[in-house]
Amino acid sequence: MARKNLRNAPAPPSLRGKVALITGATQGIGLAMARALAAEGCALVITGRSEPRLRRAGRELAAHTPVLAMACDVRDLDAVQSLCVAIKERYYRLDILINNAGMGHSNRKVAQLSPETWRDVIETNLNGMFLVTHYALPLMKAGGAIVNNLSIAAKRVFPGSSAYNASKHGALGFTNTLREELRPRGIRVIALLPGATDTALWKTVWPQAPRKKMMPAETVAAAVVNALSLPLEGTVEELVLLPRAGTL
Repeated sequence: MARKNLRNAPAPPSLRGKVALITGATQGIGLAMARALAAEGCALVITGRSEPRLRRAGRELAAHTPVLAMACDVRDLDAVQSLCVAIKERYYRLDILINNAGMGHSNRKVAQLSPETWRDVIETNLNGMFLVTHYALPLMKAGGAIVNNLSIAAKRVFPGSSAYNASKHGALGFTNTLREELRPRGIRVIALLPGATDTALWKTVWPQAPRKKMMPAETVAAAVVNALSLPLEGTVEELVLLPRAGTL
């Protein structure tokens, strides 16, 4: 009986030929996810604010799959609109949206945190996620998926990181609301909550962080690909990834 059930189980959907947009894809988790999706046969749209890094990532990925690389500040309404117009002109649709662009800030208590830093973090991590999602949704249909990279800070608080914590808690509320709104349309929404991951973000947040004890970005990327490859009958709503117990 078990063998029969296994034989009749729905095959996981292939990601080959899907069109995926990854914001903040020039380094760290974003670049790792772009590489992983390219290996699965996805056509890519990648963004970043650093044009030199964007060119390097675009050249690397274009050796394996079609790539549209566009500079885009997710805080900029005009830039986000132009990005989505370019996606429509190039690919006509969008199957996977990964809201990965984000920033941290140096350890500062609320009394010492500058209003400018607060505004930059909230606009990037929360408002930017809304803008990209808002303008990308008309390109998406049933069977599509949205992955919002939130960090474990969406559920925990870290003293000295008030703007980052607030942006990620707000982004989790946005993600949970989005999931319920898109459920009738057949678009999956996944909250990605990785713990400490070895990326350049730590240069700003905690320069002395023990990065060798952290998860590699490739581990997070592999988990995202696995979640996106699940049969449509099931989904992962929250994907929590933590370093091995005792390493940090």
